[in-house]
Amino acid sequence: MHRIRVLIVEDSLVFRELLVQNLNRDPEIEVVATARDPYEARDAIIKYKPDVMTLDIELPRMSGLEFLRKLMPQYPMPVVMISALSTKVFDALSSGAVDFVAKPLVTDRSRLAEFISTELPNKIKTASVARLGNVRRRAEDVKMSPVLKGGKKTIIAIGASTGGTEAIAALAQEFGPDVPGIVVVQHMPAGFTKMYAERLNEKCRVTVKEAVSGDTVLPGRMLIAPGGEEHMELVMTGGEYQVRCRKAPKVNGHCPSVDVLFDSVARTAGKNALGIILTGMGGDGAKGLLAMRQAGARTIGQDESSCVVYGMPKVAYELGAVEYQEKLSDIVRKTYALLNMM
Repeated sequence: MHRIRVLIVEDSLVFRELLVQNLNRDPEIEVVATARDPYEARDAIIKYKPDVMTLDIELPRMSGLEFLRKLMPQYPMPVVMISALSTKVFDALSSGAVDFVAKPLVTDRSRLAEFISTELPNKIKTASVARLGNVRRRAEDVKMSPVLKGGKKTIIAIGASTGGTEAIAALAQEFGPDVPGIVVVQHMPAGFTKMYAERLNEKCRVTVKEAVSGDTVLPGRMLIAPGGEEHMELVMTGGEYQVRCRKAPKVNGHCPSVDVLFDSVARTAGKNALGIILTGMGGDGAKGLLAMRQAGARTIGQDESSCVVYGMPKVAYELGAVEYQEKLSDIVRKTYALLNMM
């Protein structure tokens, strides 16, 4: 079996050695080289030709973000960013990184154990099969959305994982302020979803915010589930759609989980909902999207050709949950067409 050849770029000796020791225990991963800064990393890439690189945001001599921007045009390769809580990670994703993980404190043993045994290895494995040509494919020129005819009180639910930050941004920048309320689960660590929502809010015609329990789902508003320990569900309160965020164990290895959101939308909104499942590894959201379709909702899955990782949409399609498969660039057009039929 071919092991995934990994280059670790990390300036901390303690953290670097910790990553080497633990990643090499995974039978699917082999750390072929390490580097303390981008200059050493450049030489290691040429010499060892790694399959995947992990890259710290903050590095000496040149930042990880600056190195990524210089690297990708010359040596395109799957990169997983390791970042403390910072908006720079979203600049890295826009610059071609496949995904990121939140960097734990070495003193936080339980968090560190999960990071080195599960989170980072899973991100590396996902990155190794990512379609690099789709990582930076987004809505550079925002198209004007069609006008909705109005009518029934509808809702849109979106789920995504790897590659989803850019995919969701592409959709959000196309939606007009007349779009029905949108609820979103994007797999992301705690703290980052608030920064992500604020970043989208500055760029979009819809209002975007990190959800808190009791938020009302309103037309022209996108609510993003908080990353970390809470699942987000759709509920009906006083005749209005609202979201409820609650702490609970992971579902399908994730919290928040797309399945939890989609299941609640199926129960609460039924045929007055539209579900969209985007790029991501694994199967989270597939069963929930099927529940939505069985409840009468319209459903869309991102097609293989435009996904960074065709995992979640593929599982959903194979289950019969996807009514229409569309390229990322065509999803908003199809969404408006379906909404006008509801």
